[in-house]
Amino acid sequence: MSTIYKNLTLGVVGGGQLGRMLIQAAIDLNIDVHVLDPDANAPCRDIATQFTQGSLTDADTVYKFAQNCDVVTIEIENVSTEALRKLQEEGKKVYPEPNVIALIQDKREQKQFYQQHGIPTAPFVLTEQQADLEKYQDMLPAVQKLGRAGYDGRGVQKIQSPEDISKGFDQPGLLEKLINFEKELAVIVARNSSGEIKAFPVTEMVFHPEHNLVEYLFAPANISSEIAQKATDLAKQVIEKLNMTGLLAVELFLTRDGEILVNEVAPRPHNSGHHTIEGNAISQYAQHLRSILDLPLGSTDTLIPAAMVNLLGEDGYTGEAQYQGLDKVLAVEGINVHLYGKKLTKPFRKMGHVTILDQNLDQLKEKTQFVKEHLKVRA
Repeated sequence: MSTIYKNLTLGVVGGGQLGRMLIQAAIDLNIDVHVLDPDANAPCRDIATQFTQGSLTDADTVYKFAQNCDVVTIEIENVSTEALRKLQEEGKKVYPEPNVIALIQDKREQKQFYQQHGIPTAPFVLTEQQADLEKYQDMLPAVQKLGRAGYDGRGVQKIQSPEDISKGFDQPGLLEKLINFEKELAVIVARNSSGEIKAFPVTEMVFHPEHNLVEYLFAPANISSEIAQKATDLAKQVIEKLNMTGLLAVELFLTRDGEILVNEVAPRPHNSGHHTIEGNAISQYAQHLRSILDLPLGSTDTLIPAAMVNLLGEDGYTGEAQYQGLDKVLAVEGINVHLYGKKLTKPFRKMGHVTILDQNLDQLKEKTQFVKEHLKVRA
């Protein structure tokens, strides 16, 4: 276990809202946080100890940035693993490990990893080009995913019938059988380098019908204790098989037959864990810090049932962000608003999130609907 906290510098590759909330947790441990991001107005810019503008995928930029950091982590997967590997080889502490990041960067390799390690996942085939979809019409309806560069719903589309093949991606990817699921679940699990593992209670996610990103979630999920244990055990199995240090978000399908399948994972704090700031004994951000610093992991117990609503830019509005209805939602007990400091809004851009707390599930759902109806981001 680590015992040195004084003058610790943490380097974060990526300066978005996840990095911003990580910094807020790092302040409590007196950690200096240096951030690298290509956006001069990144959410982390004004609160990082030191901010560097630069490419996350350029090896020289990432390597130079990390020189004065004691520990290096990420808040987005699209980073130079070449630089991170070099840093690791030179003795720098890099978590999650570069080989894990590289694996997760490619959905094809990620799916093959599950298959090779007996981790249940949806049936799939690898494709190299659009024409390959013609060979697998018997798999339809299916989901096509680009191998690389997909993020926040981009690079993912449904191929419902042979008529849809013409819109398929003409790049390396995979075709995955469309799962007739009952719920989409997620488990945030942490592992420190001493091997201690702890998981947060299972969350239940509801995705935006058009843009394939989480619109809101409820935690803990409304599932049986048996299903919850099965999902938790599977998430722990994934991080153990990866031999990963840090925080891992494991997205899951609960099928109508009661089976749990791994969909995808993210090796960092995640949308499905925002509610933990108010709803759990420790936040996912504080837990991530503990895991990469090899400190004892905190209790993940639920303090109060929670919901989380993503605050997205309204369709049809682009420009300087204006928040309408903020006074209305803040007048309601149990509502906590987190704005990400993004100056410009555009349709469906993540501008913030709202955590809603209530012991009564029906009231929790009512408050969630109230937030969705009254808090808007426009220009």
